[in-house]
Amino acid sequence: MPLRQSIRLGSYLMKQKLRCREKFPILLELEPLYACNLKCAGCGKIQQTHDWLKRRMPVEQAVAAVEECGAPMVSIAGGEPLMHKEIDEIVRQLLARNKIVFLCTNAVLLPKHLHKFTPHRNFAWMVHIDGLRDRHDQSVCKDGVFDQAVDAIKQAQAAGFRVMTNTTFFDTDSPQDVIDVLDYLNDDLHVDNMQISPGFAYEKAPDQEHWLGPDETRQLFRKAFGDGRRKRWRLNHSPLFLDFLEGKVDFDCTAWAIPLYSLKGWQRPCYLMDDGYVETYQQLLDETDWSKYGRGRDPRCANCMAHCGYEPTAVVATLGSLRESIRAAIS
Repeated sequence: MPLRQSIRLGSYLMKQKLRCREKFPILLELEPLYACNLKCAGCGKIQQTHDWLKRRMPVEQAVAAVEECGAPMVSIAGGEPLMHKEIDEIVRQLLARNKIVFLCTNAVLLPKHLHKFTPHRNFAWMVHIDGLRDRHDQSVCKDGVFDQAVDAIKQAQAAGFRVMTNTTFFDTDSPQDVIDVLDYLNDDLHVDNMQISPGFAYEKAPDQEHWLGPDETRQLFRKAFGDGRRKRWRLNHSPLFLDFLEGKVDFDCTAWAIPLYSLKGWQRPCYLMDDGYVETYQQLLDETDWSKYGRGRDPRCANCMAHCGYEPTAVVATLGSLRESIRAAIS
């Protein structure tokens, strides 16, 4: 992350520690719509009923949820956020409130809507790139999307925007696949940061066969990160989370730190599992039995090593260690 954002996040985390808060948000996943212009094999959002797919979250509701939660960072997802007619206004209002905003998109509609946005030090596009051309197009179930996404990234970069990518890996990916796509994004496309995650077979995903288990995840990333490559890539993760992916450390899930707010409310317990909804973030904290979730507790969590559950644990562990804080600062 840019230094100013890292300092801001560190200051926020220190305040939570001084206040002795056990549970607090770090990043809010905001879903102002479920509709999407693609039908990706690993996503079940568009399986919502037709009436939900037609709905769009009002700007006031989206901003109120962010303010209620209090997280310093917001990741706007969906669905495809650029299908929301007021998404630019949501972004402007969040930036005006000094939030760090990531707008997630498959980038197909990005060239059409780019003019509605203005580069800002706290704003970045988060473009989904699930591999090089053939692999990505297979993942999104449509030919030509990789080239569209790459062209859109270049347009956004030329316009002065920060651009990040998000890549999900499956059991069909080899260590060389990981290396190839990260090398391309890092060295050829020159995106600002890259986010990675092992795929998790949550219940509504159409594809239930090609997901990584913990042992497969550790083996995949241990090999991909070898020979110093991990330090060379501009990965948007704490060193401890990358250690976690390699199997060097293990963590408990802290999904309460990256809550999801969607059209239906605050989703319990996390972005990837749906055990119902509550009206407020405080209800999510107070009325969810967090001891029931995580690997070794809930069978549905057995194969999950996703960043939405384990990255915040790594971030808090980093803050609690002078050695790890220094390591994160210089990495």
